Amino acid sequence: MTRYLITGAAGMLGQDLQRALAGREVTALTRQDLDVTDADAVRSAVAGHDVVINAAAYTAVDNAEADEDAAYAINATAVEHLAKAAAEAGAKLVHFSTDYVFQGNAQAPYAENEQRDPLNAYGRTKAAGEELALAAHPEGTFIVRTAWLYGAGGPNFAKTMVKLAENNPEITVVNDQLGQPTYTRDLAEQTVKLLDAQAPAGIYHGTNSGETTWFGFAREIFHLAGHDSERVKPTDSAAFVRPAARPAYSVLGHDAWRAAGIEPMRNWRDALEAAAEDGVLTSTW
Repeated sequence: MTRYLITGAAGMLGQDLQRALAGREVTALTRQDLDVTDADAVRSAVAGHDVVINAAAYTAVDNAEADEDAAYAINATAVEHLAKAAAEAGAKLVHFSTDYVFQGNAQAPYAENEQRDPLNAYGRTKAAGEELALAAHPEGTFIVRTAWLYGAGGPNFAKTMVKLAENNPEITVVNDQLGQPTYTRDLAEQTVKLLDAQAPAGIYHGTNSGETTWFGFAREIFHLAGHDSERVKPTDSAAFVRPAARPAYSVLGHDAWRAAGIEPMRNWRDALEAAAEDGVLTSTW
C-alpha cells in the first residue's frame, strides 16, 4: 500500500488533500507537528513514506518584501530538505508552487517550461524552491504551480467577498490583473490523479481553466452567494498600492497534463459553482 505524507496539513489545501486521499494510508503533519526548516526532523518524518506532498508554505506575499529570509527558509530551504529526504527514501515529492515565479507581462498562457522571472520577494523564494527541489530529486519531483486559491478550509478571497457583501452596499475590486481562480478541492483531486496516473516527474500547472480578473471573480462570487453583482465596481491596481508588486497576467497553460494523458482541471466558473454547492461561499472560517 502506498504511504503518503502531507506537510502543511492544517492549511486550506492540506485539508482538501486529506479528503482527496481518504481511505489511504496518510500521515498528515501540521506546522506544529513538523518544522520543515529542520533537515533532521524532515528526514525522520519522510522515512517510510512513498509519496511526500508539501502543502507547507510561506504565503504572506507582502510580508516577504521585508522578511525575505523567513520566506526563503520555508519556500526554498525547506523544500530542498524535503526533496533530499524524498530522494533518500525513494519517495516521490509533490511541491506546490505559484504563478508568481513569472513576471506577469505575457499575453498568452505561460507554458510549464517558461523561464522563471519573478517580480517580488515571494516569487523569488518560490522560484528558488522549485530549482532546489528539481536539482536535489530530478527523477521524483513534481512541481505543481497554482494560483488564486480558495476553498472551505480557511480565509481566502471568496470568503472575504461574501463577508464584504453582507456589510457593504458597494465594493471596488481591481480589474487589471488576469488569472485563474482555483478551487482547492479540485487541486487536491487533480494531484491525486497525477500520482495515480504514474505521470512523469516535472512541472505541471494546477489551476482551473479559463481566465478572469479579480473583479470578474468577485462579481461571480456575489452572484452565486445570492447578492447583486452590480454592487461590485471595477478599479485598477494603482488604487490598491501594496508592498509587493502583483503580476498583471497570471494565466498558466496546461499542456503537461494532456501530455501525461490527464485532462486539465475544469473551468473556474464550473468550479466556483461547485464550491457554492459545497457551502464554501460563506463568510465564516
